[in-house]
Amino acid sequence: MKIAARAAMLVAVLAALIAHPLPAGASLDAPGTTKHTIAMGGWDRPYLLHVPPGSAAGKPLPLIVTLHGGLNDPEYVRKQSGLDEVADRQGYAVAYPEGFLGTWNAGACCSFARWAGIDDMSFLDKLIDTLVAQGVADRRRVFLTGFSNGGGMAYRYACQRAERLAGIAVVSGALAIGCTPGKPVSVLAFHGTLDPSVPYTGGGNMDADVHFPFFAVQVVMEFWRWVDQLPALSWPVPGGPDGCVGTGPGPQVVALCTEQGGGHEWPSYASGMIGRFFAERPSLPAS
Repeated sequence: MKIAARAAMLVAVLAALIAHPLPAGASLDAPGTTKHTIAMGGWDRPYLLHVPPGSAAGKPLPLIVTLHGGLNDPEYVRKQSGLDEVADRQGYAVAYPEGFLGTWNAGACCSFARWAGIDDMSFLDKLIDTLVAQGVADRRRVFLTGFSNGGGMAYRYACQRAERLAGIAVVSGALAIGCTPGKPVSVLAFHGTLDPSVPYTGGGNMDADVHFPFFAVQVVMEFWRWVDQLPALSWPVPGGPDGCVGTGPGPQVVALCTEQGGGHEWPSYASGMIGRFFAERPSLPAS
């Protein structure tokens, strides 16, 4: 598709979104899963919010922001991950925001959001700020997770907003941007060795028109270990299956779960591990 045709398509889609914004949902602290929007310069961006049953109104909860994969949507990753059940057991609120045409601008990926120059950083900033201001989320316990392109966006947010996060978890996602975090970040990652979309050993192209190779998964994990000034990933991860190794006990942890023969998928055990991993991370300092 030529650049002019791409631009015309994107303008038309944006115009449709502005003319027909999605309706606002119920109260932000209502238990269950509800639909809401965030106004971003005349464009109402949608998200789903799950609040555990029995949560006290006005009592902030730890928040997991969950980012769907490329060409997916919030409902897809909600079902794919099963994080609602984790949230209900462990007392998290979970926000599932929606990317532009099913994509996130994670840096060198991915297509529609990158071509249109979508400011997903500001969208996530405003989403978190809104949930904190409404008393839904605890500012000191905000976590990000994501699948595929959403995992790459979680990496980008950690690279550029480390001071706002108590930890991240990435499932089959790639680091696709230059990264200079302002503080150590705890990272839990899940990858399959036969993933055709995010090659475990690196290589390929990050996007259809970005001829830059993926970094090997081990290189990305070594980067986060270096940022956090932690020892080698050689400790078994408590509660994880074989193939999960981390940097050992401590407030900051970097850990990787490798699925031998696994593909581009969200492992069935991942969400339970994510819930425990986040629960064990310390809160951010009080402002």
